[in-house]
Formats: sequence, C-alpha cells, structure tokens
Amino acid sequence: MEVDAEHGRLVIEVVALPALSDNYIWLLHDEASGHTAVVDPGDGRIALDGAAARGWTIDQVLITHWHPDHTAGTAAVVEATGAKVWGPEAERGKFAGLDHGLSDGDRVTIGSAEAQVWHVPGHTLGHIAFILDGHAFVGDTLFAGGCGRLFEGTPEQMHASLQRLGTLPEKTVVYPAHEYTLGNYRFLAAEVPGDTAIERRLAEVTALREAGQPTVPTTIAEERRSNLFLRAGSAAEFARLRAAKDSFR
Repeated sequence: MEVDAEHGRLVIEVVALPALSDNYIWLLHDEASGHTAVVDPGDGRIALDGAAARGWTIDQVLITHWHPDHTAGTAAVVEATGAKVWGPEAERGKFAGLDHGLSDGDRVTIGSAEAQVWHVPGHTLGHIAFILDGHAFVGDTLFAGGCGRLFEGTPEQMHASLQRLGTLPEKTVVYPAHEYTLGNYRFLAAEVPGDTAIERRLAEVTALREAGQPTVPTTIAEERRSNLFLRAGSAAEFARLRAAKDSFR
C-alpha cells in the first residue's frame, strides 16, 4: 500500500496473515527502511513465519487491545526478534510485554511513516486504533459490516467510537482483525430487507468466502454505505442493533 507521510512518499506493504479460527494478523513492511511491524499477533509463530517467508524481520509490535487472541503471540515475537511493543496505556498489566503505552492523540513512527493513536473504547475500555494517512488498523472496534461486542464498554462509547472512525476520508482502507463479514451481512440483510447496498455487499462477500478469499480490508466509503452500525444515528439505535446481532443466528 502507498502511504503519504510526513517524511515524503513511501511504499508500505500490508499483508494479512489468517490466524486462529477467524483472526487476521497484519504485517506492515517499509521497503525503504527494512522495518516490519506486526499488528495484534495472536499467534507468534504465524507472525514470525509470515515475516520470514518474505525475508522480513519484525522489529515492532502494535497492539490494539488486551484480548489474548490479539496478544498471546507477543512474547514469542519479542523473544525471537527483540521487537518493542506499543499498545494502550489504559490496558497496561492486562497483557505482558508493553514497552510503550499509548493514549489518544499520541503518534507512533512505523518505518518511515507516522501513525496517530485514536482511543476507540467499546469492545474494551482501553481499545486504540492506529491511523495512518489513508489507512486504519482498527482491531475489534469496526468490522466489515459490523462492530465488536461490548465486553467492557457502553453503547454510548462504541457508538461514539464508530462515529469518530466514520469521519475518516472515504478512501481510507480499514483493516479489521476478524473474518466476520459474511455473518455480519447476513444479519444486516435480515435487519433491513431490500437495502440495495447491503444486498450487493452480501452477494460480494458470499462469493469471496465460497472462493476461500478474505473479505477484508474494507473502506470507510463501503462501511458508510452498508454497515448499519456505522449508519446508526443515535446510541439508542446502535444499542438496539448490537443487542439484535448478539442474539442473531
């Protein structure tokens, strides 16, 4: 992917590594500097092997939130590479190995690029996202066609987090951490029958999954069009949708 950054135009390659049952670990490689970061390494061996297969060495770990399917592989990556770990300061102590605690508005250098940290609570209270120019690594806050469950936060918090992400430019590429898209759009199609944007997207993601292909990344433009959670006009409407999705089969 191409990123316009403060230090000039550069090329960062982003690779999705499927892990566990439905997670994605994201590798970011800056060819100019040789720097490689990994986002949410729930499985350290998959992260290390994915980098090694491309001749890369991970030197930075970026954590969006503390859940083990996002952090359990951190120790293996650090032990193998000496990488340093950046993650939410508010969740310090909930996962091991945090070197650099981050809060809303902080900035993180990723190779030759710079990411801004956004606090996006709801799924967990300390959840953060990494926002580069045109790219957003959002963990379990925003999914293609959905959003994370409210394990710690309130509907008001998650609604505000989604609304904030929705202010990003339409072309922003969004990198969620799970392959939940088909189930999400089945729910959305049942919730609002006949919605053309949802029906179109459901057909697209059904074909992708039948072909064994990933349905992410997505874009802010797509989520504005077809994701009811992002389209919800109030926290009350969001709460109703989230409760309906929690019980949807």
